[in-house]
Amino acid sequence: MGVKNFEAWDYVVFAGLFVISSGIGVFFAIKERKKKTSREFLVGGRQMSFGPVALSLTASFMSAVTVLGTPAEVYRFGASFLIFLISYAFVVFFTSELFLPVFYRSGITSTYEYLQLRFNKPVRYAATFIYIVQTILYTGVVVYAPALALNQVTGFDLWASVFATGIVCTFYCSLGGLKAVVWTDAFQMVVMIVGFLTVLIQGSNHVGGFNNVLEQARNGSRLHIVDFDVDPLRRHTFWTIAVGGTFTWLGIYGVNQSTIQRCISCKTEKHAKLALYFNLLGLWIIAVCAIFSGLIMYSYFKDCDPWTSGVISAPDQLMPYFVMEIFATMPGLPGLFVACAFSGTLSTVAASINALATVTFEDFVKSCFPHLSDTLSTWISKGLCLLFGVMCTSMAVVASLMGSVVQAALSIHGMCGGPMLGLFTLGLVFPFVNWKGALGGLLTGITLSFWVAIGAFIYPAPDSKTLPLPLSTDHCVDLNITATVAPQLSSRPVLADTWYSLSYLYFSAVGCLGCIAAGIIISFLTGKQRGEDIDPLLIRPVCNLFCFWSKKYKTLCWCGVQHDQETEQDYLDSGTAWKQGVESGLQNGLKQDIPAQIPGYNPKDKSYSNNVQEKTTYF
Repeated sequence: MGVKNFEAWDYVVFAGLFVISSGIGVFFAIKERKKKTSREFLVGGRQMSFGPVALSLTASFMSAVTVLGTPAEVYRFGASFLIFLISYAFVVFFTSELFLPVFYRSGITSTYEYLQLRFNKPVRYAATFIYIVQTILYTGVVVYAPALALNQVTGFDLWASVFATGIVCTFYCSLGGLKAVVWTDAFQMVVMIVGFLTVLIQGSNHVGGFNNVLEQARNGSRLHIVDFDVDPLRRHTFWTIAVGGTFTWLGIYGVNQSTIQRCISCKTEKHAKLALYFNLLGLWIIAVCAIFSGLIMYSYFKDCDPWTSGVISAPDQLMPYFVMEIFATMPGLPGLFVACAFSGTLSTVAASINALATVTFEDFVKSCFPHLSDTLSTWISKGLCLLFGVMCTSMAVVASLMGSVVQAALSIHGMCGGPMLGLFTLGLVFPFVNWKGALGGLLTGITLSFWVAIGAFIYPAPDSKTLPLPLSTDHCVDLNITATVAPQLSSRPVLADTWYSLSYLYFSAVGCLGCIAAGIIISFLTGKQRGEDIDPLLIRPVCNLFCFWSKKYKTLCWCGVQHDQETEQDYLDSGTAWKQGVESGLQNGLKQDIPAQIPGYNPKDKSYSNNVQEKTTYF
């Protein structure tokens, strides 16, 4: 394979990304040096506005996996990824209307604090441990995959890029905390959009214009977007993406510490919701850019596919190879694209490091050492950022075994995020579920999702289910096509072509629904939770949507929880302090009634803000 090395201007542009990102961390370290509480460091003092938070959310989850992986998926399987736009809309709506209000109003810092309020400490610790494993694995993919692709195509040193990413992210996370992460993400989001736009403009010029791109994509079956086949074994259909994609991304957005931590850092609940909805616009823009990059790339390579011809060794190298081709005579622009890819990586790794430090500090450190000073708490938080920075960077070695970038990333989120989504849904939506049901449901969901995901990794689905589209090498010169050996289907177990061939987008749904079903059954078998013992603000009464015509049936569905509107409003307008009640509840396991006043609640406009006293220690 011919490696096209960077020129001086490419290195200048690429290095500029790392310098500016590090500079933002130094800036906030200096600016916030007098604010020494862990609250300021981990959640930005809860005074962020929705604009930078929205950009940060988009940049964090539209990582290099999207920049490199999505165009390659579109190139091989077609533009059905457009259906993800529907999934994103459902995900943002459910996150902002179902999960966010409970998390924001409870004044928590770690989402897993909610699980102790609703259930008990063992449930909280189990969920925190699973989240830590999930995030470290995912971050390894995010760091390694783009570094490998760029190394093999551009000659950019593999381990230099891996360690540069880890060092820079750890540096500005440890110095500047969440504010540095959010504002760096905002800058990196701009870089990602500019990088995509340069590829779209230059690429379409190379293939004769945008209309020609669409015509050639149509001729190559890349525009067959909607397929209503209900077969769950098919890789991408309308249902696998719309339904399975919603479950997968809801596990990422709805209950993920990295997302919720940004939302609760906003100054008001309204700002938090606006951040999510403006983030939806960002998700759509990046997804559309990535999809059309894949179509342009197909139009460019339609007669000589570099992957099957042996020019590159993996589909994830298609995008960087394409960029080096179209910008061969334009020094600096390949560096801009590499900066675009690594902007996604930096933002995701930084978000992961900050979120891991937060949950570890809140869920483990503070429980063991409840009376830490603010200064010591801040230094411990910075030390945790450093520790997880090293761990996430080291995990990049494992990621080399995980296959396709997009599939590996979403599979990890499905394996762990699905059961976590089920656990939080049990807590918020089903008041009768007890801690035994919650813990049993979580273990059941994890078992099911890991079973199907590991099975799919060992026994990949046959082409008859994944349906890759044809690629041509008719016009290639000096072909170096490697003969492929057909898989030995006779050695595959019975489940390989059924259960293990399930679309990777359904892994999350399997874990979530398995968790919910087991949690409900175990709760009925072991004795339901008394609704009178649950504070109404820990439950979202979604049953009101279906029983709005009858107060009798609404009350029945509340399972004893006092959701009466007048009663709840009296709680909100009373003079008691919710947060003190939360702290007492965390200490005593909610064995006593918790008053329900939320600091910052404005009864006139029914909004909530973080303009309240500092959050005191829970333990």
